[in-house]
Amino acid sequence: MKTEEKKLNLLSLVGIIISAIIGAGIFNLMSDMAQTASAGATLVGWLVAGLGMGSLAFCMQNLNTKRPDLDAGIFSYAKTGFGNYMGFNSVWGYWISVILGNVAFGTLLFSAIGYFFPVFAGGQNVASIIGASIILWLMHVMICRGLDKASFINNLVMMAKLVPLVIFLVCVIGGFKMGVFSDDFWGTLSGNFSFSEVLSQVKGTMLITVWVFIGIEGAVVFSGRAKKRSDVGKATLLGFAAVTLIYMSVTVLSFGIMSQAELKGLDRPAMAFVLERVIGKSGAIIVNIGVIISIFGAWIANTLLAEEVAYQAGKDQLFPKFFLKENKSGMPIHSLFITNLIVQLFLLSFLVTDQAYTLMASLASSTVLLPYAFVALYQIKYTLQAERSHDFTRNMVVGLIATVYMLWLAYASGVWYLLLTVMLFFPGTLLFAFVQRTYHKQLFLTYEKVIAGFLGVAFIICLIQLVH
Repeated sequence: MKTEEKKLNLLSLVGIIISAIIGAGIFNLMSDMAQTASAGATLVGWLVAGLGMGSLAFCMQNLNTKRPDLDAGIFSYAKTGFGNYMGFNSVWGYWISVILGNVAFGTLLFSAIGYFFPVFAGGQNVASIIGASIILWLMHVMICRGLDKASFINNLVMMAKLVPLVIFLVCVIGGFKMGVFSDDFWGTLSGNFSFSEVLSQVKGTMLITVWVFIGIEGAVVFSGRAKKRSDVGKATLLGFAAVTLIYMSVTVLSFGIMSQAELKGLDRPAMAFVLERVIGKSGAIIVNIGVIISIFGAWIANTLLAEEVAYQAGKDQLFPKFFLKENKSGMPIHSLFITNLIVQLFLLSFLVTDQAYTLMASLASSTVLLPYAFVALYQIKYTLQAERSHDFTRNMVVGLIATVYMLWLAYASGVWYLLLTVMLFFPGTLLFAFVQRTYHKQLFLTYEKVIAGFLGVAFIICLIQLVH
């Protein structure tokens, strides 16, 4: 007999968001940003990202309030507003993106552990793959015991991962040198502000910022399991505000400790070397411990997101019925198993080659753009169709800003990058066709046939280009 499902409170929802967003990326973020941007351009990049992703967060908060019936995660907005095929592509892109992120967490976790135990150095050797596989299935068993237990552990890890980040921020504030920070502030060849040069630098930061914000939708994904519906919107905005402040502070303040050239040349995790510059060897130890805790927490949170979104897609008849099976604790065990099985297969592939994953991992941030874009587009569509209210202008503005931001991200990623992303979406079309036939539904509407045809042609072009 299935036990009564335990619901998530506000703290648990915020914890899932923060744990999902703050993973391994933050510990190398200052070096990643310095690859293309100076201190000034980095600051502008975060302001643009804050405005764009903040607008997306407000879209989620508004739609959660106005459409409480849509509790199947962010893909439910795509399905309701633009049809089954767009809804499927939204959940498919999101699911693939989170799974690829989980594969990275497995190898990065043991790469960090390798700082203390050299047998795991690099995170992609036999010892690391065995270790990551053991952690993966222990996590699987833990999550199977119930959402309340998994979220409780996630909350503890979330609070633990914030400790080294607070230590880092306190130390870099104390060691901050304005002369280092202001030297070549805009990173331009002339030494003065140049709009075109700064814009080029900011463009280079865009996919970095969207990648590190993946997880902002955590509360929305679990809206059907929240104790209070109103907590979903609150958690989304609180989680976003907290993470944005942390990200901006960590990266921008680092430019006051080291120059852009120095930050650019740091090994992973760059934060360890920045803190080491301020307080010595103990700084590297603190950061590497923080990396281990943070990755473990992000891995738990993202596993919860991946299995839940696939389960909700099954309930919405977008994924096969197989994903609907629950255990006595109310956890979708088949969805969880398939998610972790795919992660396991990718982990084992590292024993042969890392080339296939390297390609797809670089596309993970691009695949998530589609479900995010549909949230923004549905915000506009719903606002236009709904009865005019006092917040009409505000909702239209945030919807338009979020949409323009998603288009900007697509432009910043480049045409070839987008074509490669198509390679991950076209195979999903075959699964969509299977599910539609299973439920005896019409396969494609007229406009959906055009989109599916485009994906097929782009898939073939990409294959030809890759072969040559």
